[in-house]
Amino acid sequence: MLAKLQTFSMLGIDAIPVEVEVDISVSAIPKTLLVGLPEAAVRESTHRVERALVNSGFQRPQDRVVINLAPAELPKQAASFDLPITLGVLAASGQMDFPQLPHYAVVGELALDGSTRPIRGALSMAIAAAEDPDLRGLIVPAANAAEAAVVENLDVIPVSSLAESAAFLAETLDILPAPCRVQEVFGQHAHYEEDFSDVRGQELAKRALTVAAAGGHNLLMVGPPGSGKSMLAKRIPSILPELAAQESVETTRIYSVMGLLPAGESLLARRPFRSPHHTVSDAGLVGGGSTPSPGEISLAHHGVLFLDELPEFQRRTLEVLRQPLEDGSVTISRALATTKFPAQFMLIAALNPCPCGYRTDFRRECHCSPTQIERYMSKISGPLLDRIDIHIEVPTVAYDDLAQGQAGTSSQEMRKQVTGARERQAARFQRSKARQNAQMSHRQIRAHCELDIEGQNLLRNVMEQWGLSARAHDKILRIARTIADLSGAENILPVHLNEAINYRMLDRKLWR
Repeated sequence: MLAKLQTFSMLGIDAIPVEVEVDISVSAIPKTLLVGLPEAAVRESTHRVERALVNSGFQRPQDRVVINLAPAELPKQAASFDLPITLGVLAASGQMDFPQLPHYAVVGELALDGSTRPIRGALSMAIAAAEDPDLRGLIVPAANAAEAAVVENLDVIPVSSLAESAAFLAETLDILPAPCRVQEVFGQHAHYEEDFSDVRGQELAKRALTVAAAGGHNLLMVGPPGSGKSMLAKRIPSILPELAAQESVETTRIYSVMGLLPAGESLLARRPFRSPHHTVSDAGLVGGGSTPSPGEISLAHHGVLFLDELPEFQRRTLEVLRQPLEDGSVTISRALATTKFPAQFMLIAALNPCPCGYRTDFRRECHCSPTQIERYMSKISGPLLDRIDIHIEVPTVAYDDLAQGQAGTSSQEMRKQVTGARERQAARFQRSKARQNAQMSHRQIRAHCELDIEGQNLLRNVMEQWGLSARAHDKILRIARTIADLSGAENILPVHLNEAINYRMLDRKLWR
């Protein structure tokens, strides 16, 4: 007897429909064959399926069982095929009749006692199921129900065991679809513990961070150890606008596939902050592997990627950032498949001005030779530096700033400015793919960043004296546009352009 049912397999962060076919025929010797390019975790499922059947009160077939996972050319991995295979065996062996089977896709891992275990990628699978007009719903482990229930127009059926799944499909047990609790999740988790009011002094650095957050610009901080670079970077998500529903779904899909979704959160309510160690590999940073998986830049999607001690990273590792910084995505090509991962992140980098770290500290003496400093700084290439919009110096904090009882500028005040600037950008780019000033194309720069005569002369002089590239020219105009948005100005004024130029001065000072 032949049974068919629908399930899904993950390829990158996308769920691919898979049809499970189970055929049971009479044979003198019991044997189970699993075909369709199963990986190790899927091949081992036959043993879990057999024991889950017996321990749930069903009979193990004593005949020849052939299980096919179609399409055959797609590699199948993960243990999410346990539950659909087991239900297929029950249907093919005639132990149970499932009238609901054509209307539901099934995913889930099984324990040996027949209970379900959570899987990765439930949100992507639910999205794919909702796009199939022939499916009414998706049967998932109870632990994944809240995550999958985020998707609209889909009945997500939570099950805690094989017996529950079989009873629901046989119409002997009613299970209500899991409710969507998006607003509840955002209400509980959409707050940040870190606040910029904790940072004393560094008001100029806070201003630069406000500009960067308002326009989605990348930023580089240079300063001696202990000046507060890491402290500033960790608080940047607290001034970014709240995650929109679509942004949250896009980011949650990545975390779900990687198994990094925090417990109790069906959706990410806070913007991600990723800070990989400088020993990270190329694949760890941008993604990769024989079966491509997302890297740190994709985990920072719609959030912040913080690279501390930038010159300590391998130069080759840093160079792979160049294309994702421009495109907002990364494409991983392998022999069997090509996968594209989103990587729309805000890059924040920090470094010391020299190997000892005290070159710009007036209280300490620097013992680094010019050759050592040049070798240290040369680890950061010019093309990568060109892609970082804002460069600022973070000086040592004075004692008076640390001792004063008055709190500094708070995240709430900074976020209010950022939100106002983002609203102006949303109105400007409502018919464009760009959403922030940092994403403006060359044509949009010409349309929205017009300068008066004084501004043109100022920018011409800077370009000629500093030898800036065309990319740096566009970066200055994008930053000036953001500064104008923060001030509520319709046009870019010389004062806005001057501030933008000052944010590009530091690389001339340290790298030339």
